[in-house]
Amino acid sequence: MATARGKNSRQSTTKKSSGVAPAASRASRAVEKTEPPQAAAPAAPRGAQLGLSFEQPMLQLERQIQELVVIQEQKGVDYNTEIMRLRDNLTALMKKTYDNLSAWETVQVARHPGRPQTRDYIDLIVKEFEELHGDRRYGDDKAIVTGTGRISSHKVMLVGHQKGRNTKEKIACNFGCAHPEGYRKALLKMQLAAKFKLPIVAFIDTPGAYPGLGSEERGVAEAIALNLREMALLPTPIICIVIGEGGSGGALGIGVGDRLAMLQYAWYSVISPEGCSGILWKGSDNAAEAAEALKLTSKELRQTGIIDDVIREPLGAAHRNPRAAAEALERYIDRALRELKTVSSEDLVDQRYLRLRKYGSEAMTGA
Repeated sequence: MATARGKNSRQSTTKKSSGVAPAASRASRAVEKTEPPQAAAPAAPRGAQLGLSFEQPMLQLERQIQELVVIQEQKGVDYNTEIMRLRDNLTALMKKTYDNLSAWETVQVARHPGRPQTRDYIDLIVKEFEELHGDRRYGDDKAIVTGTGRISSHKVMLVGHQKGRNTKEKIACNFGCAHPEGYRKALLKMQLAAKFKLPIVAFIDTPGAYPGLGSEERGVAEAIALNLREMALLPTPIICIVIGEGGSGGALGIGVGDRLAMLQYAWYSVISPEGCSGILWKGSDNAAEAAEALKLTSKELRQTGIIDDVIREPLGAAHRNPRAAAEALERYIDRALRELKTVSSEDLVDQRYLRLRKYGSEAMTGA
């Protein structure tokens, strides 16, 4: 398959948004501290109104605020004092709630129907995006998006999972569960990036690779394994970011790089909580317990050294303020690429190998 002809429908030339260097210490890979403004809770955008169970008190406050605003506009009555008080209460409630999410609640946030996906971030922060299609063997898997573009001042090759927004898109994207041709497409484009010395940015957001019969027949396990090997050897900077769900080999298939970061309310694990519950308890009823045991949140994974950085999300999570989340993502990518570009290709590959060899060592030391 060839490069998409003409301008891609998602080309963002008119859009404007509003890993470790060799000598860097572990401390330099700390949590991203720069947060979007959080002085007041924003009105929930598209999809955010579809609240999770623990979000209902917040949604109720939002409705009260909206009702007072409407009454104030219609009747000319001054309710500013009451509105400000309710907004302060909403901000405090959001902060308290999201600072104390359980692992299972974090999984639910990562799956929120309004949470930004790869194409949303492309629209918000990737300029001059040109989508590339196909694996030159079988087909074009829509569960993985690939293409060139510019993030901040950096020309990059972007690779990312896409789940789809509505029913038609979800079916076309197979709910973000890629087939082997999706991983082969991703590798082909990453090899092209290495040839032209373009950094690679991978957005991970999948419950796992597709386990169906056709996927197995076309070699999904071999495709993922090949990606792991080849990504470890590509002589160009690679930044991998879990923006939602990071499930199993489906996440690993585009998840080997010089930096592995997560958005604050994403999850990353060898198996989904439901899958773990099904194996250990023979049903999905213990998914919440499995989520706690898997240690799949960004905070826990940063503590064990599995990931390098946590990118803070706006107040109320990314689905409430996609633009602020995208800006935090862009800042992180810009900073990481500036550091990685100072490293020679040979040292980059050597350090990537050593980084992978150290996986789990901090957890073992802590034990």
